Amino acid sequence: MEDTAVEDAEVSGAAEFAPALVAAHPHGNSVAVAIGPELRVFDLKAGCPVSLSDDCGGRSHSDAIRAICFSASGALFASAGDDKLVKVWKTDSWRCIRTITSEKRVSAVAISNDDLYVTFADKFGVVWLVTLGEDGKEQVSVDNKPVSILGHYCSIITSMKFSPDGRFIATADRDFKIRVTLFPKNPLKGAHEIQSFCLGHTDFVSCIAFTSMSENQSFLISGGGDSTVRLWDYINGCLLDTCQIRDKMGELLEPNETDDSSLAIADICPSNDGSLVAVAIQSFNGVMLLACDLVGKKLSFLKVITMEKSYIPTSLASSFSSELLWTIMGASNMPNQASSQLLTRLRLIPHLQRDVLSSDNVPAILEDSEVPHGEKLLLALQGSLDISKQEEVLASVLAALKVSMHKMLVKKHYSEERREQRKRGRNDKKIKN
Repeated sequence: MEDTAVEDAEVSGAAEFAPALVAAHPHGNSVAVAIGPELRVFDLKAGCPVSLSDDCGGRSHSDAIRAICFSASGALFASAGDDKLVKVWKTDSWRCIRTITSEKRVSAVAISNDDLYVTFADKFGVVWLVTLGEDGKEQVSVDNKPVSILGHYCSIITSMKFSPDGRFIATADRDFKIRVTLFPKNPLKGAHEIQSFCLGHTDFVSCIAFTSMSENQSFLISGGGDSTVRLWDYINGCLLDTCQIRDKMGELLEPNETDDSSLAIADICPSNDGSLVAVAIQSFNGVMLLACDLVGKKLSFLKVITMEKSYIPTSLASSFSSELLWTIMGASNMPNQASSQLLTRLRLIPHLQRDVLSSDNVPAILEDSEVPHGEKLLLALQGSLDISKQEEVLASVLAALKVSMHKMLVKKHYSEERREQRKRGRNDKKIKN
C-alpha cells in the first residue's frame, strides 16, 4: 500500500489541524507553548514573558509548529513544523542560533544529550541530523547541511526521543512500530545499527517517553491509536506490560465516544521518579494516571483527574524540579480561524507524586489564580485571560481535536485508478539528469 496519506500532506497542501503543544524546561526555568506558527515562552524564574530573538535571517515559523523540545540539559530548545523549518534556540537568551531547512514538512525533533546534535524527522519517515558547535554554539561549518541517518520507509514518524544515557534514539511511526537505534559516535556517517524493534501496537504509535529507575536502567513507555499504553524493555525489544485504556474509559464517556479511534492516546508524561504516567486521551476531558512499577515491570490504572467538559488536553509536560503537570488544549489550521484566534487553554495539576496520589484523594486542578505568576503567565501563553468565556472558540477546538489525530495518522485507501491518477499529479518527483 502506497503512502497516500503522506502524498496528501505533501502534494495537496491541505491544512491539517495542528494540536497545541507544551514543553517544560527540565530544571523548571521556563515553559514553552506552540500554537499554529506561534512560539510562546514564559520565564518562570524571572516571572515574565520571553522575547525571542532571531539571528538567522529573521525567518520565524510561518506554518503550524508540529514538534518542540528542550534538551536534557535545558540549554537548548528546538521547534519544527509544517513550514519545513527547524529552529534551535539557546535558552539563556532565547536567541535562535540555527535555522535549518528541511526538504519535507517536519513531524518530530530531538536534541542529543550532549547538545551537539539536533535530529528531525520529515513526513516521509527520514531522520536527519545537523551538528551544532560545542555547548550549542554556531554550526561547525557553513556547509553543515542535514545528513540522513535512518529511515522508516515512507511512514510518518510521530515521536522521537533520546534515551536517558544518550546511547540510543527511539523513533515511533504510523505503521505500529517503534525502532530503537544505537546512536553512533560519528552520526554524520549514519545510524545503521538497529538495537531492537518494539512491536505490539495494533494501530499508529502516537507518543513515546523514557523513564528511569536508576542511572543504569531505563524503560520505554508508548501510547497509540489502539488505546493502549505499553511498557518496554527497549534494549531487547520486549513488551513488559500493556494497559488497556478502553476498558477503563467506558463508564466515563458517552456510548458513541468509546470506539478505538476516539480513544487514541494523545500524549504521555512520566513523573520525575517514574512511578506515575499521566495519559491524555483524544476524547477525554481530563488526564488518566497510571501506576508504573519499574521493579515489577507493571502498568496499572490508578485514577482519573476530570476537568471541565470543554477541556481535552492535547499535550502534557513536566520538569525534573517540579511536581506540576502542565496540560494544554488548543488547535490551529481550523476553517475560518484568524491568527488572533490562536487561543489555548492551560490547566495545571499539582502534586504529581505516587505517595500523594496513592490515597483516595484526587488532586485539585489549580485555579487560574493559583497558577505560578497567575494572570501574567496565562496572558502570555494562552493569548487571553477569558478563554472559558469564549464558548464558540472552545467548541470549534474541541470538534477539531476529535478528528485531528485520525486525519493525520490513519492511512487513506484509494482505488487502483485513483492511485494512478495521484501518481501522475505528484509534484515532488525528482528530475533525473
